[in-house]
Amino acid sequence: MPLPGERLVAFLSDGAFEEQRGSDWASRWWRAEDCGLVTPVMIANGRRIDQRSTIFLQGGTDWFRQHLELNGFYPILIDGRDPAAFIWGIFEAESRLQACSEQVSAGHMRYPVKLPYLIAETVKGYGFYGAGSNAAHGTPLPAIPRFDEVSRRHFNESIARLFVPEIEIHGARDVLATHRADDRPAEKDHPLSCRDVKLQTVPEPVWLQTAVSESPMVAIDRQFVALVKANPALRIRLGNPDELRSNQMNQSLDLLKHRTLTPEPGLAESLHGSVITALNEEAVVSAALGNKGGMNLVVSYEAFAMKMIGALRQEIIFARHQKSLGRPARWLSVPVIATSHLWENGKNEQSHQDPAFGEVLMGEMSDTARVVYPPDCNSAVACLNECFRTQGQFWAMTVPKAKLPAVFDGRQAVQLVRDGAIALGEAGDVQLIAVGAYQLRVCQEVAEALAQRGLSCGVVCLLEPGRFRSPRDPMESGHQCGSSYSSELFPQDTKLRVFVCHMRPEALLGICRPLDLGPDRTLAFGYENHGGTLDTSGLLQANKCDSHSIVQVILSKTGSSGADKATL
Repeated sequence: MPLPGERLVAFLSDGAFEEQRGSDWASRWWRAEDCGLVTPVMIANGRRIDQRSTIFLQGGTDWFRQHLELNGFYPILIDGRDPAAFIWGIFEAESRLQACSEQVSAGHMRYPVKLPYLIAETVKGYGFYGAGSNAAHGTPLPAIPRFDEVSRRHFNESIARLFVPEIEIHGARDVLATHRADDRPAEKDHPLSCRDVKLQTVPEPVWLQTAVSESPMVAIDRQFVALVKANPALRIRLGNPDELRSNQMNQSLDLLKHRTLTPEPGLAESLHGSVITALNEEAVVSAALGNKGGMNLVVSYEAFAMKMIGALRQEIIFARHQKSLGRPARWLSVPVIATSHLWENGKNEQSHQDPAFGEVLMGEMSDTARVVYPPDCNSAVACLNECFRTQGQFWAMTVPKAKLPAVFDGRQAVQLVRDGAIALGEAGDVQLIAVGAYQLRVCQEVAEALAQRGLSCGVVCLLEPGRFRSPRDPMESGHQCGSSYSSELFPQDTKLRVFVCHMRPEALLGICRPLDLGPDRTLAFGYENHGGTLDTSGLLQANKCDSHSIVQVILSKTGSSGADKATL
């Protein structure tokens, strides 16, 4: 969504209308006080790839016009075959929206404002052979024109109808290319393409002393409020599918408030609130992704954050393309927090127990998609601060919301984020690598149990697995942990390496392939798709990644009874 004083024209396809519905909420959230002029344009050609579109099957543009009116838009039908109609339509839509803004400011209108929405009616493949048929999607000619007379004739006849002399094209360009006079930037210079957003101030977090218990989500909530207050010039968008209070974001909600058209007395709601709430994960993440001129945060249940992947992945790819072209994105990085996660959601059965959000995003390029598993409150706020110090990245943060003791002090938490992993104590014959908060606690319990049996153990907290993968290109290589520190943390002469992870162990082993010592010297524990209405302890046991189960497997692997063996 553009900032005040900016303009945005967004072209949509009628095929995309069927799947990506986040924009349906725009009319409910648009406010002249913090939004610029926006004009959606639907190219209504009536077809998907291999059949007619739902809009056409439901009744065509007449049905779509009624649909838009019911959803708070003001439809404007134009001839999608006429370039001049697009120019007129854009000016008409912006003029209407500007007039509505002025009426609201004068007190003559109330929100919601009906957002103008252009419907450009046309046929797919207009003017060429096969127009309006499935063939128009790709290769409408029956054969290669070079070798087929019939195809060559169809091609030449179509080209003749579509041909415009070059002098006319230049003339039209000169008439329309009046950007300076119209105060309209060229597309390559549009503010959305040239964002350069930095925080004026990054407040020092409230670091908890080690062993003091607090919910990491409470710590994130406190720090986010401090960041918002320290940077008042930035437009804030807090994406919230549901249950922001349950997810411990109370201070943020009380400060920013749900954006709603009819605020309910006594609740944290406001006509101009910054919390974008809808039980539609794609819609709320899109509200954040569209706020590249401001500061954003998205909070979701881990299991349902998966619904955001499609929108996030498109943004990740585009940001990576910008980086590869030497024009890196300079909007503030966006943290997407997955909480109420797998190991905390026993009461809701397996529908709410899914670590795939982080697993999928670890498949993206790690220099742009940062996937982290902070184990305590201090590391969680250290991740949040570092995210907002960077630009053009997406941070997928899987964060527990239950009270947990602080494992790291402030200095160690910052080091953990900087390096991607940190060792707790000395190395041993058995190395335990923890990814996740509850997994770190399990590893500490395992280390203590093995020490009592005479086996020396070292524990490593692995925050960001993508820093220790085999890099797939030079940009990702530049994001990797330094080789000397990696070798120090993960020596190759370790006799047994044991991963205990938040996600499915196979996914982690694939990402951290360089750390895998082979089946004889590596074990991995994590989510095995077992669950149900169990508490955290029960879920760990059901997936055989509780401390007792892991100790037994290690003892069996080492051939040790644990009675008096100090080494393997």
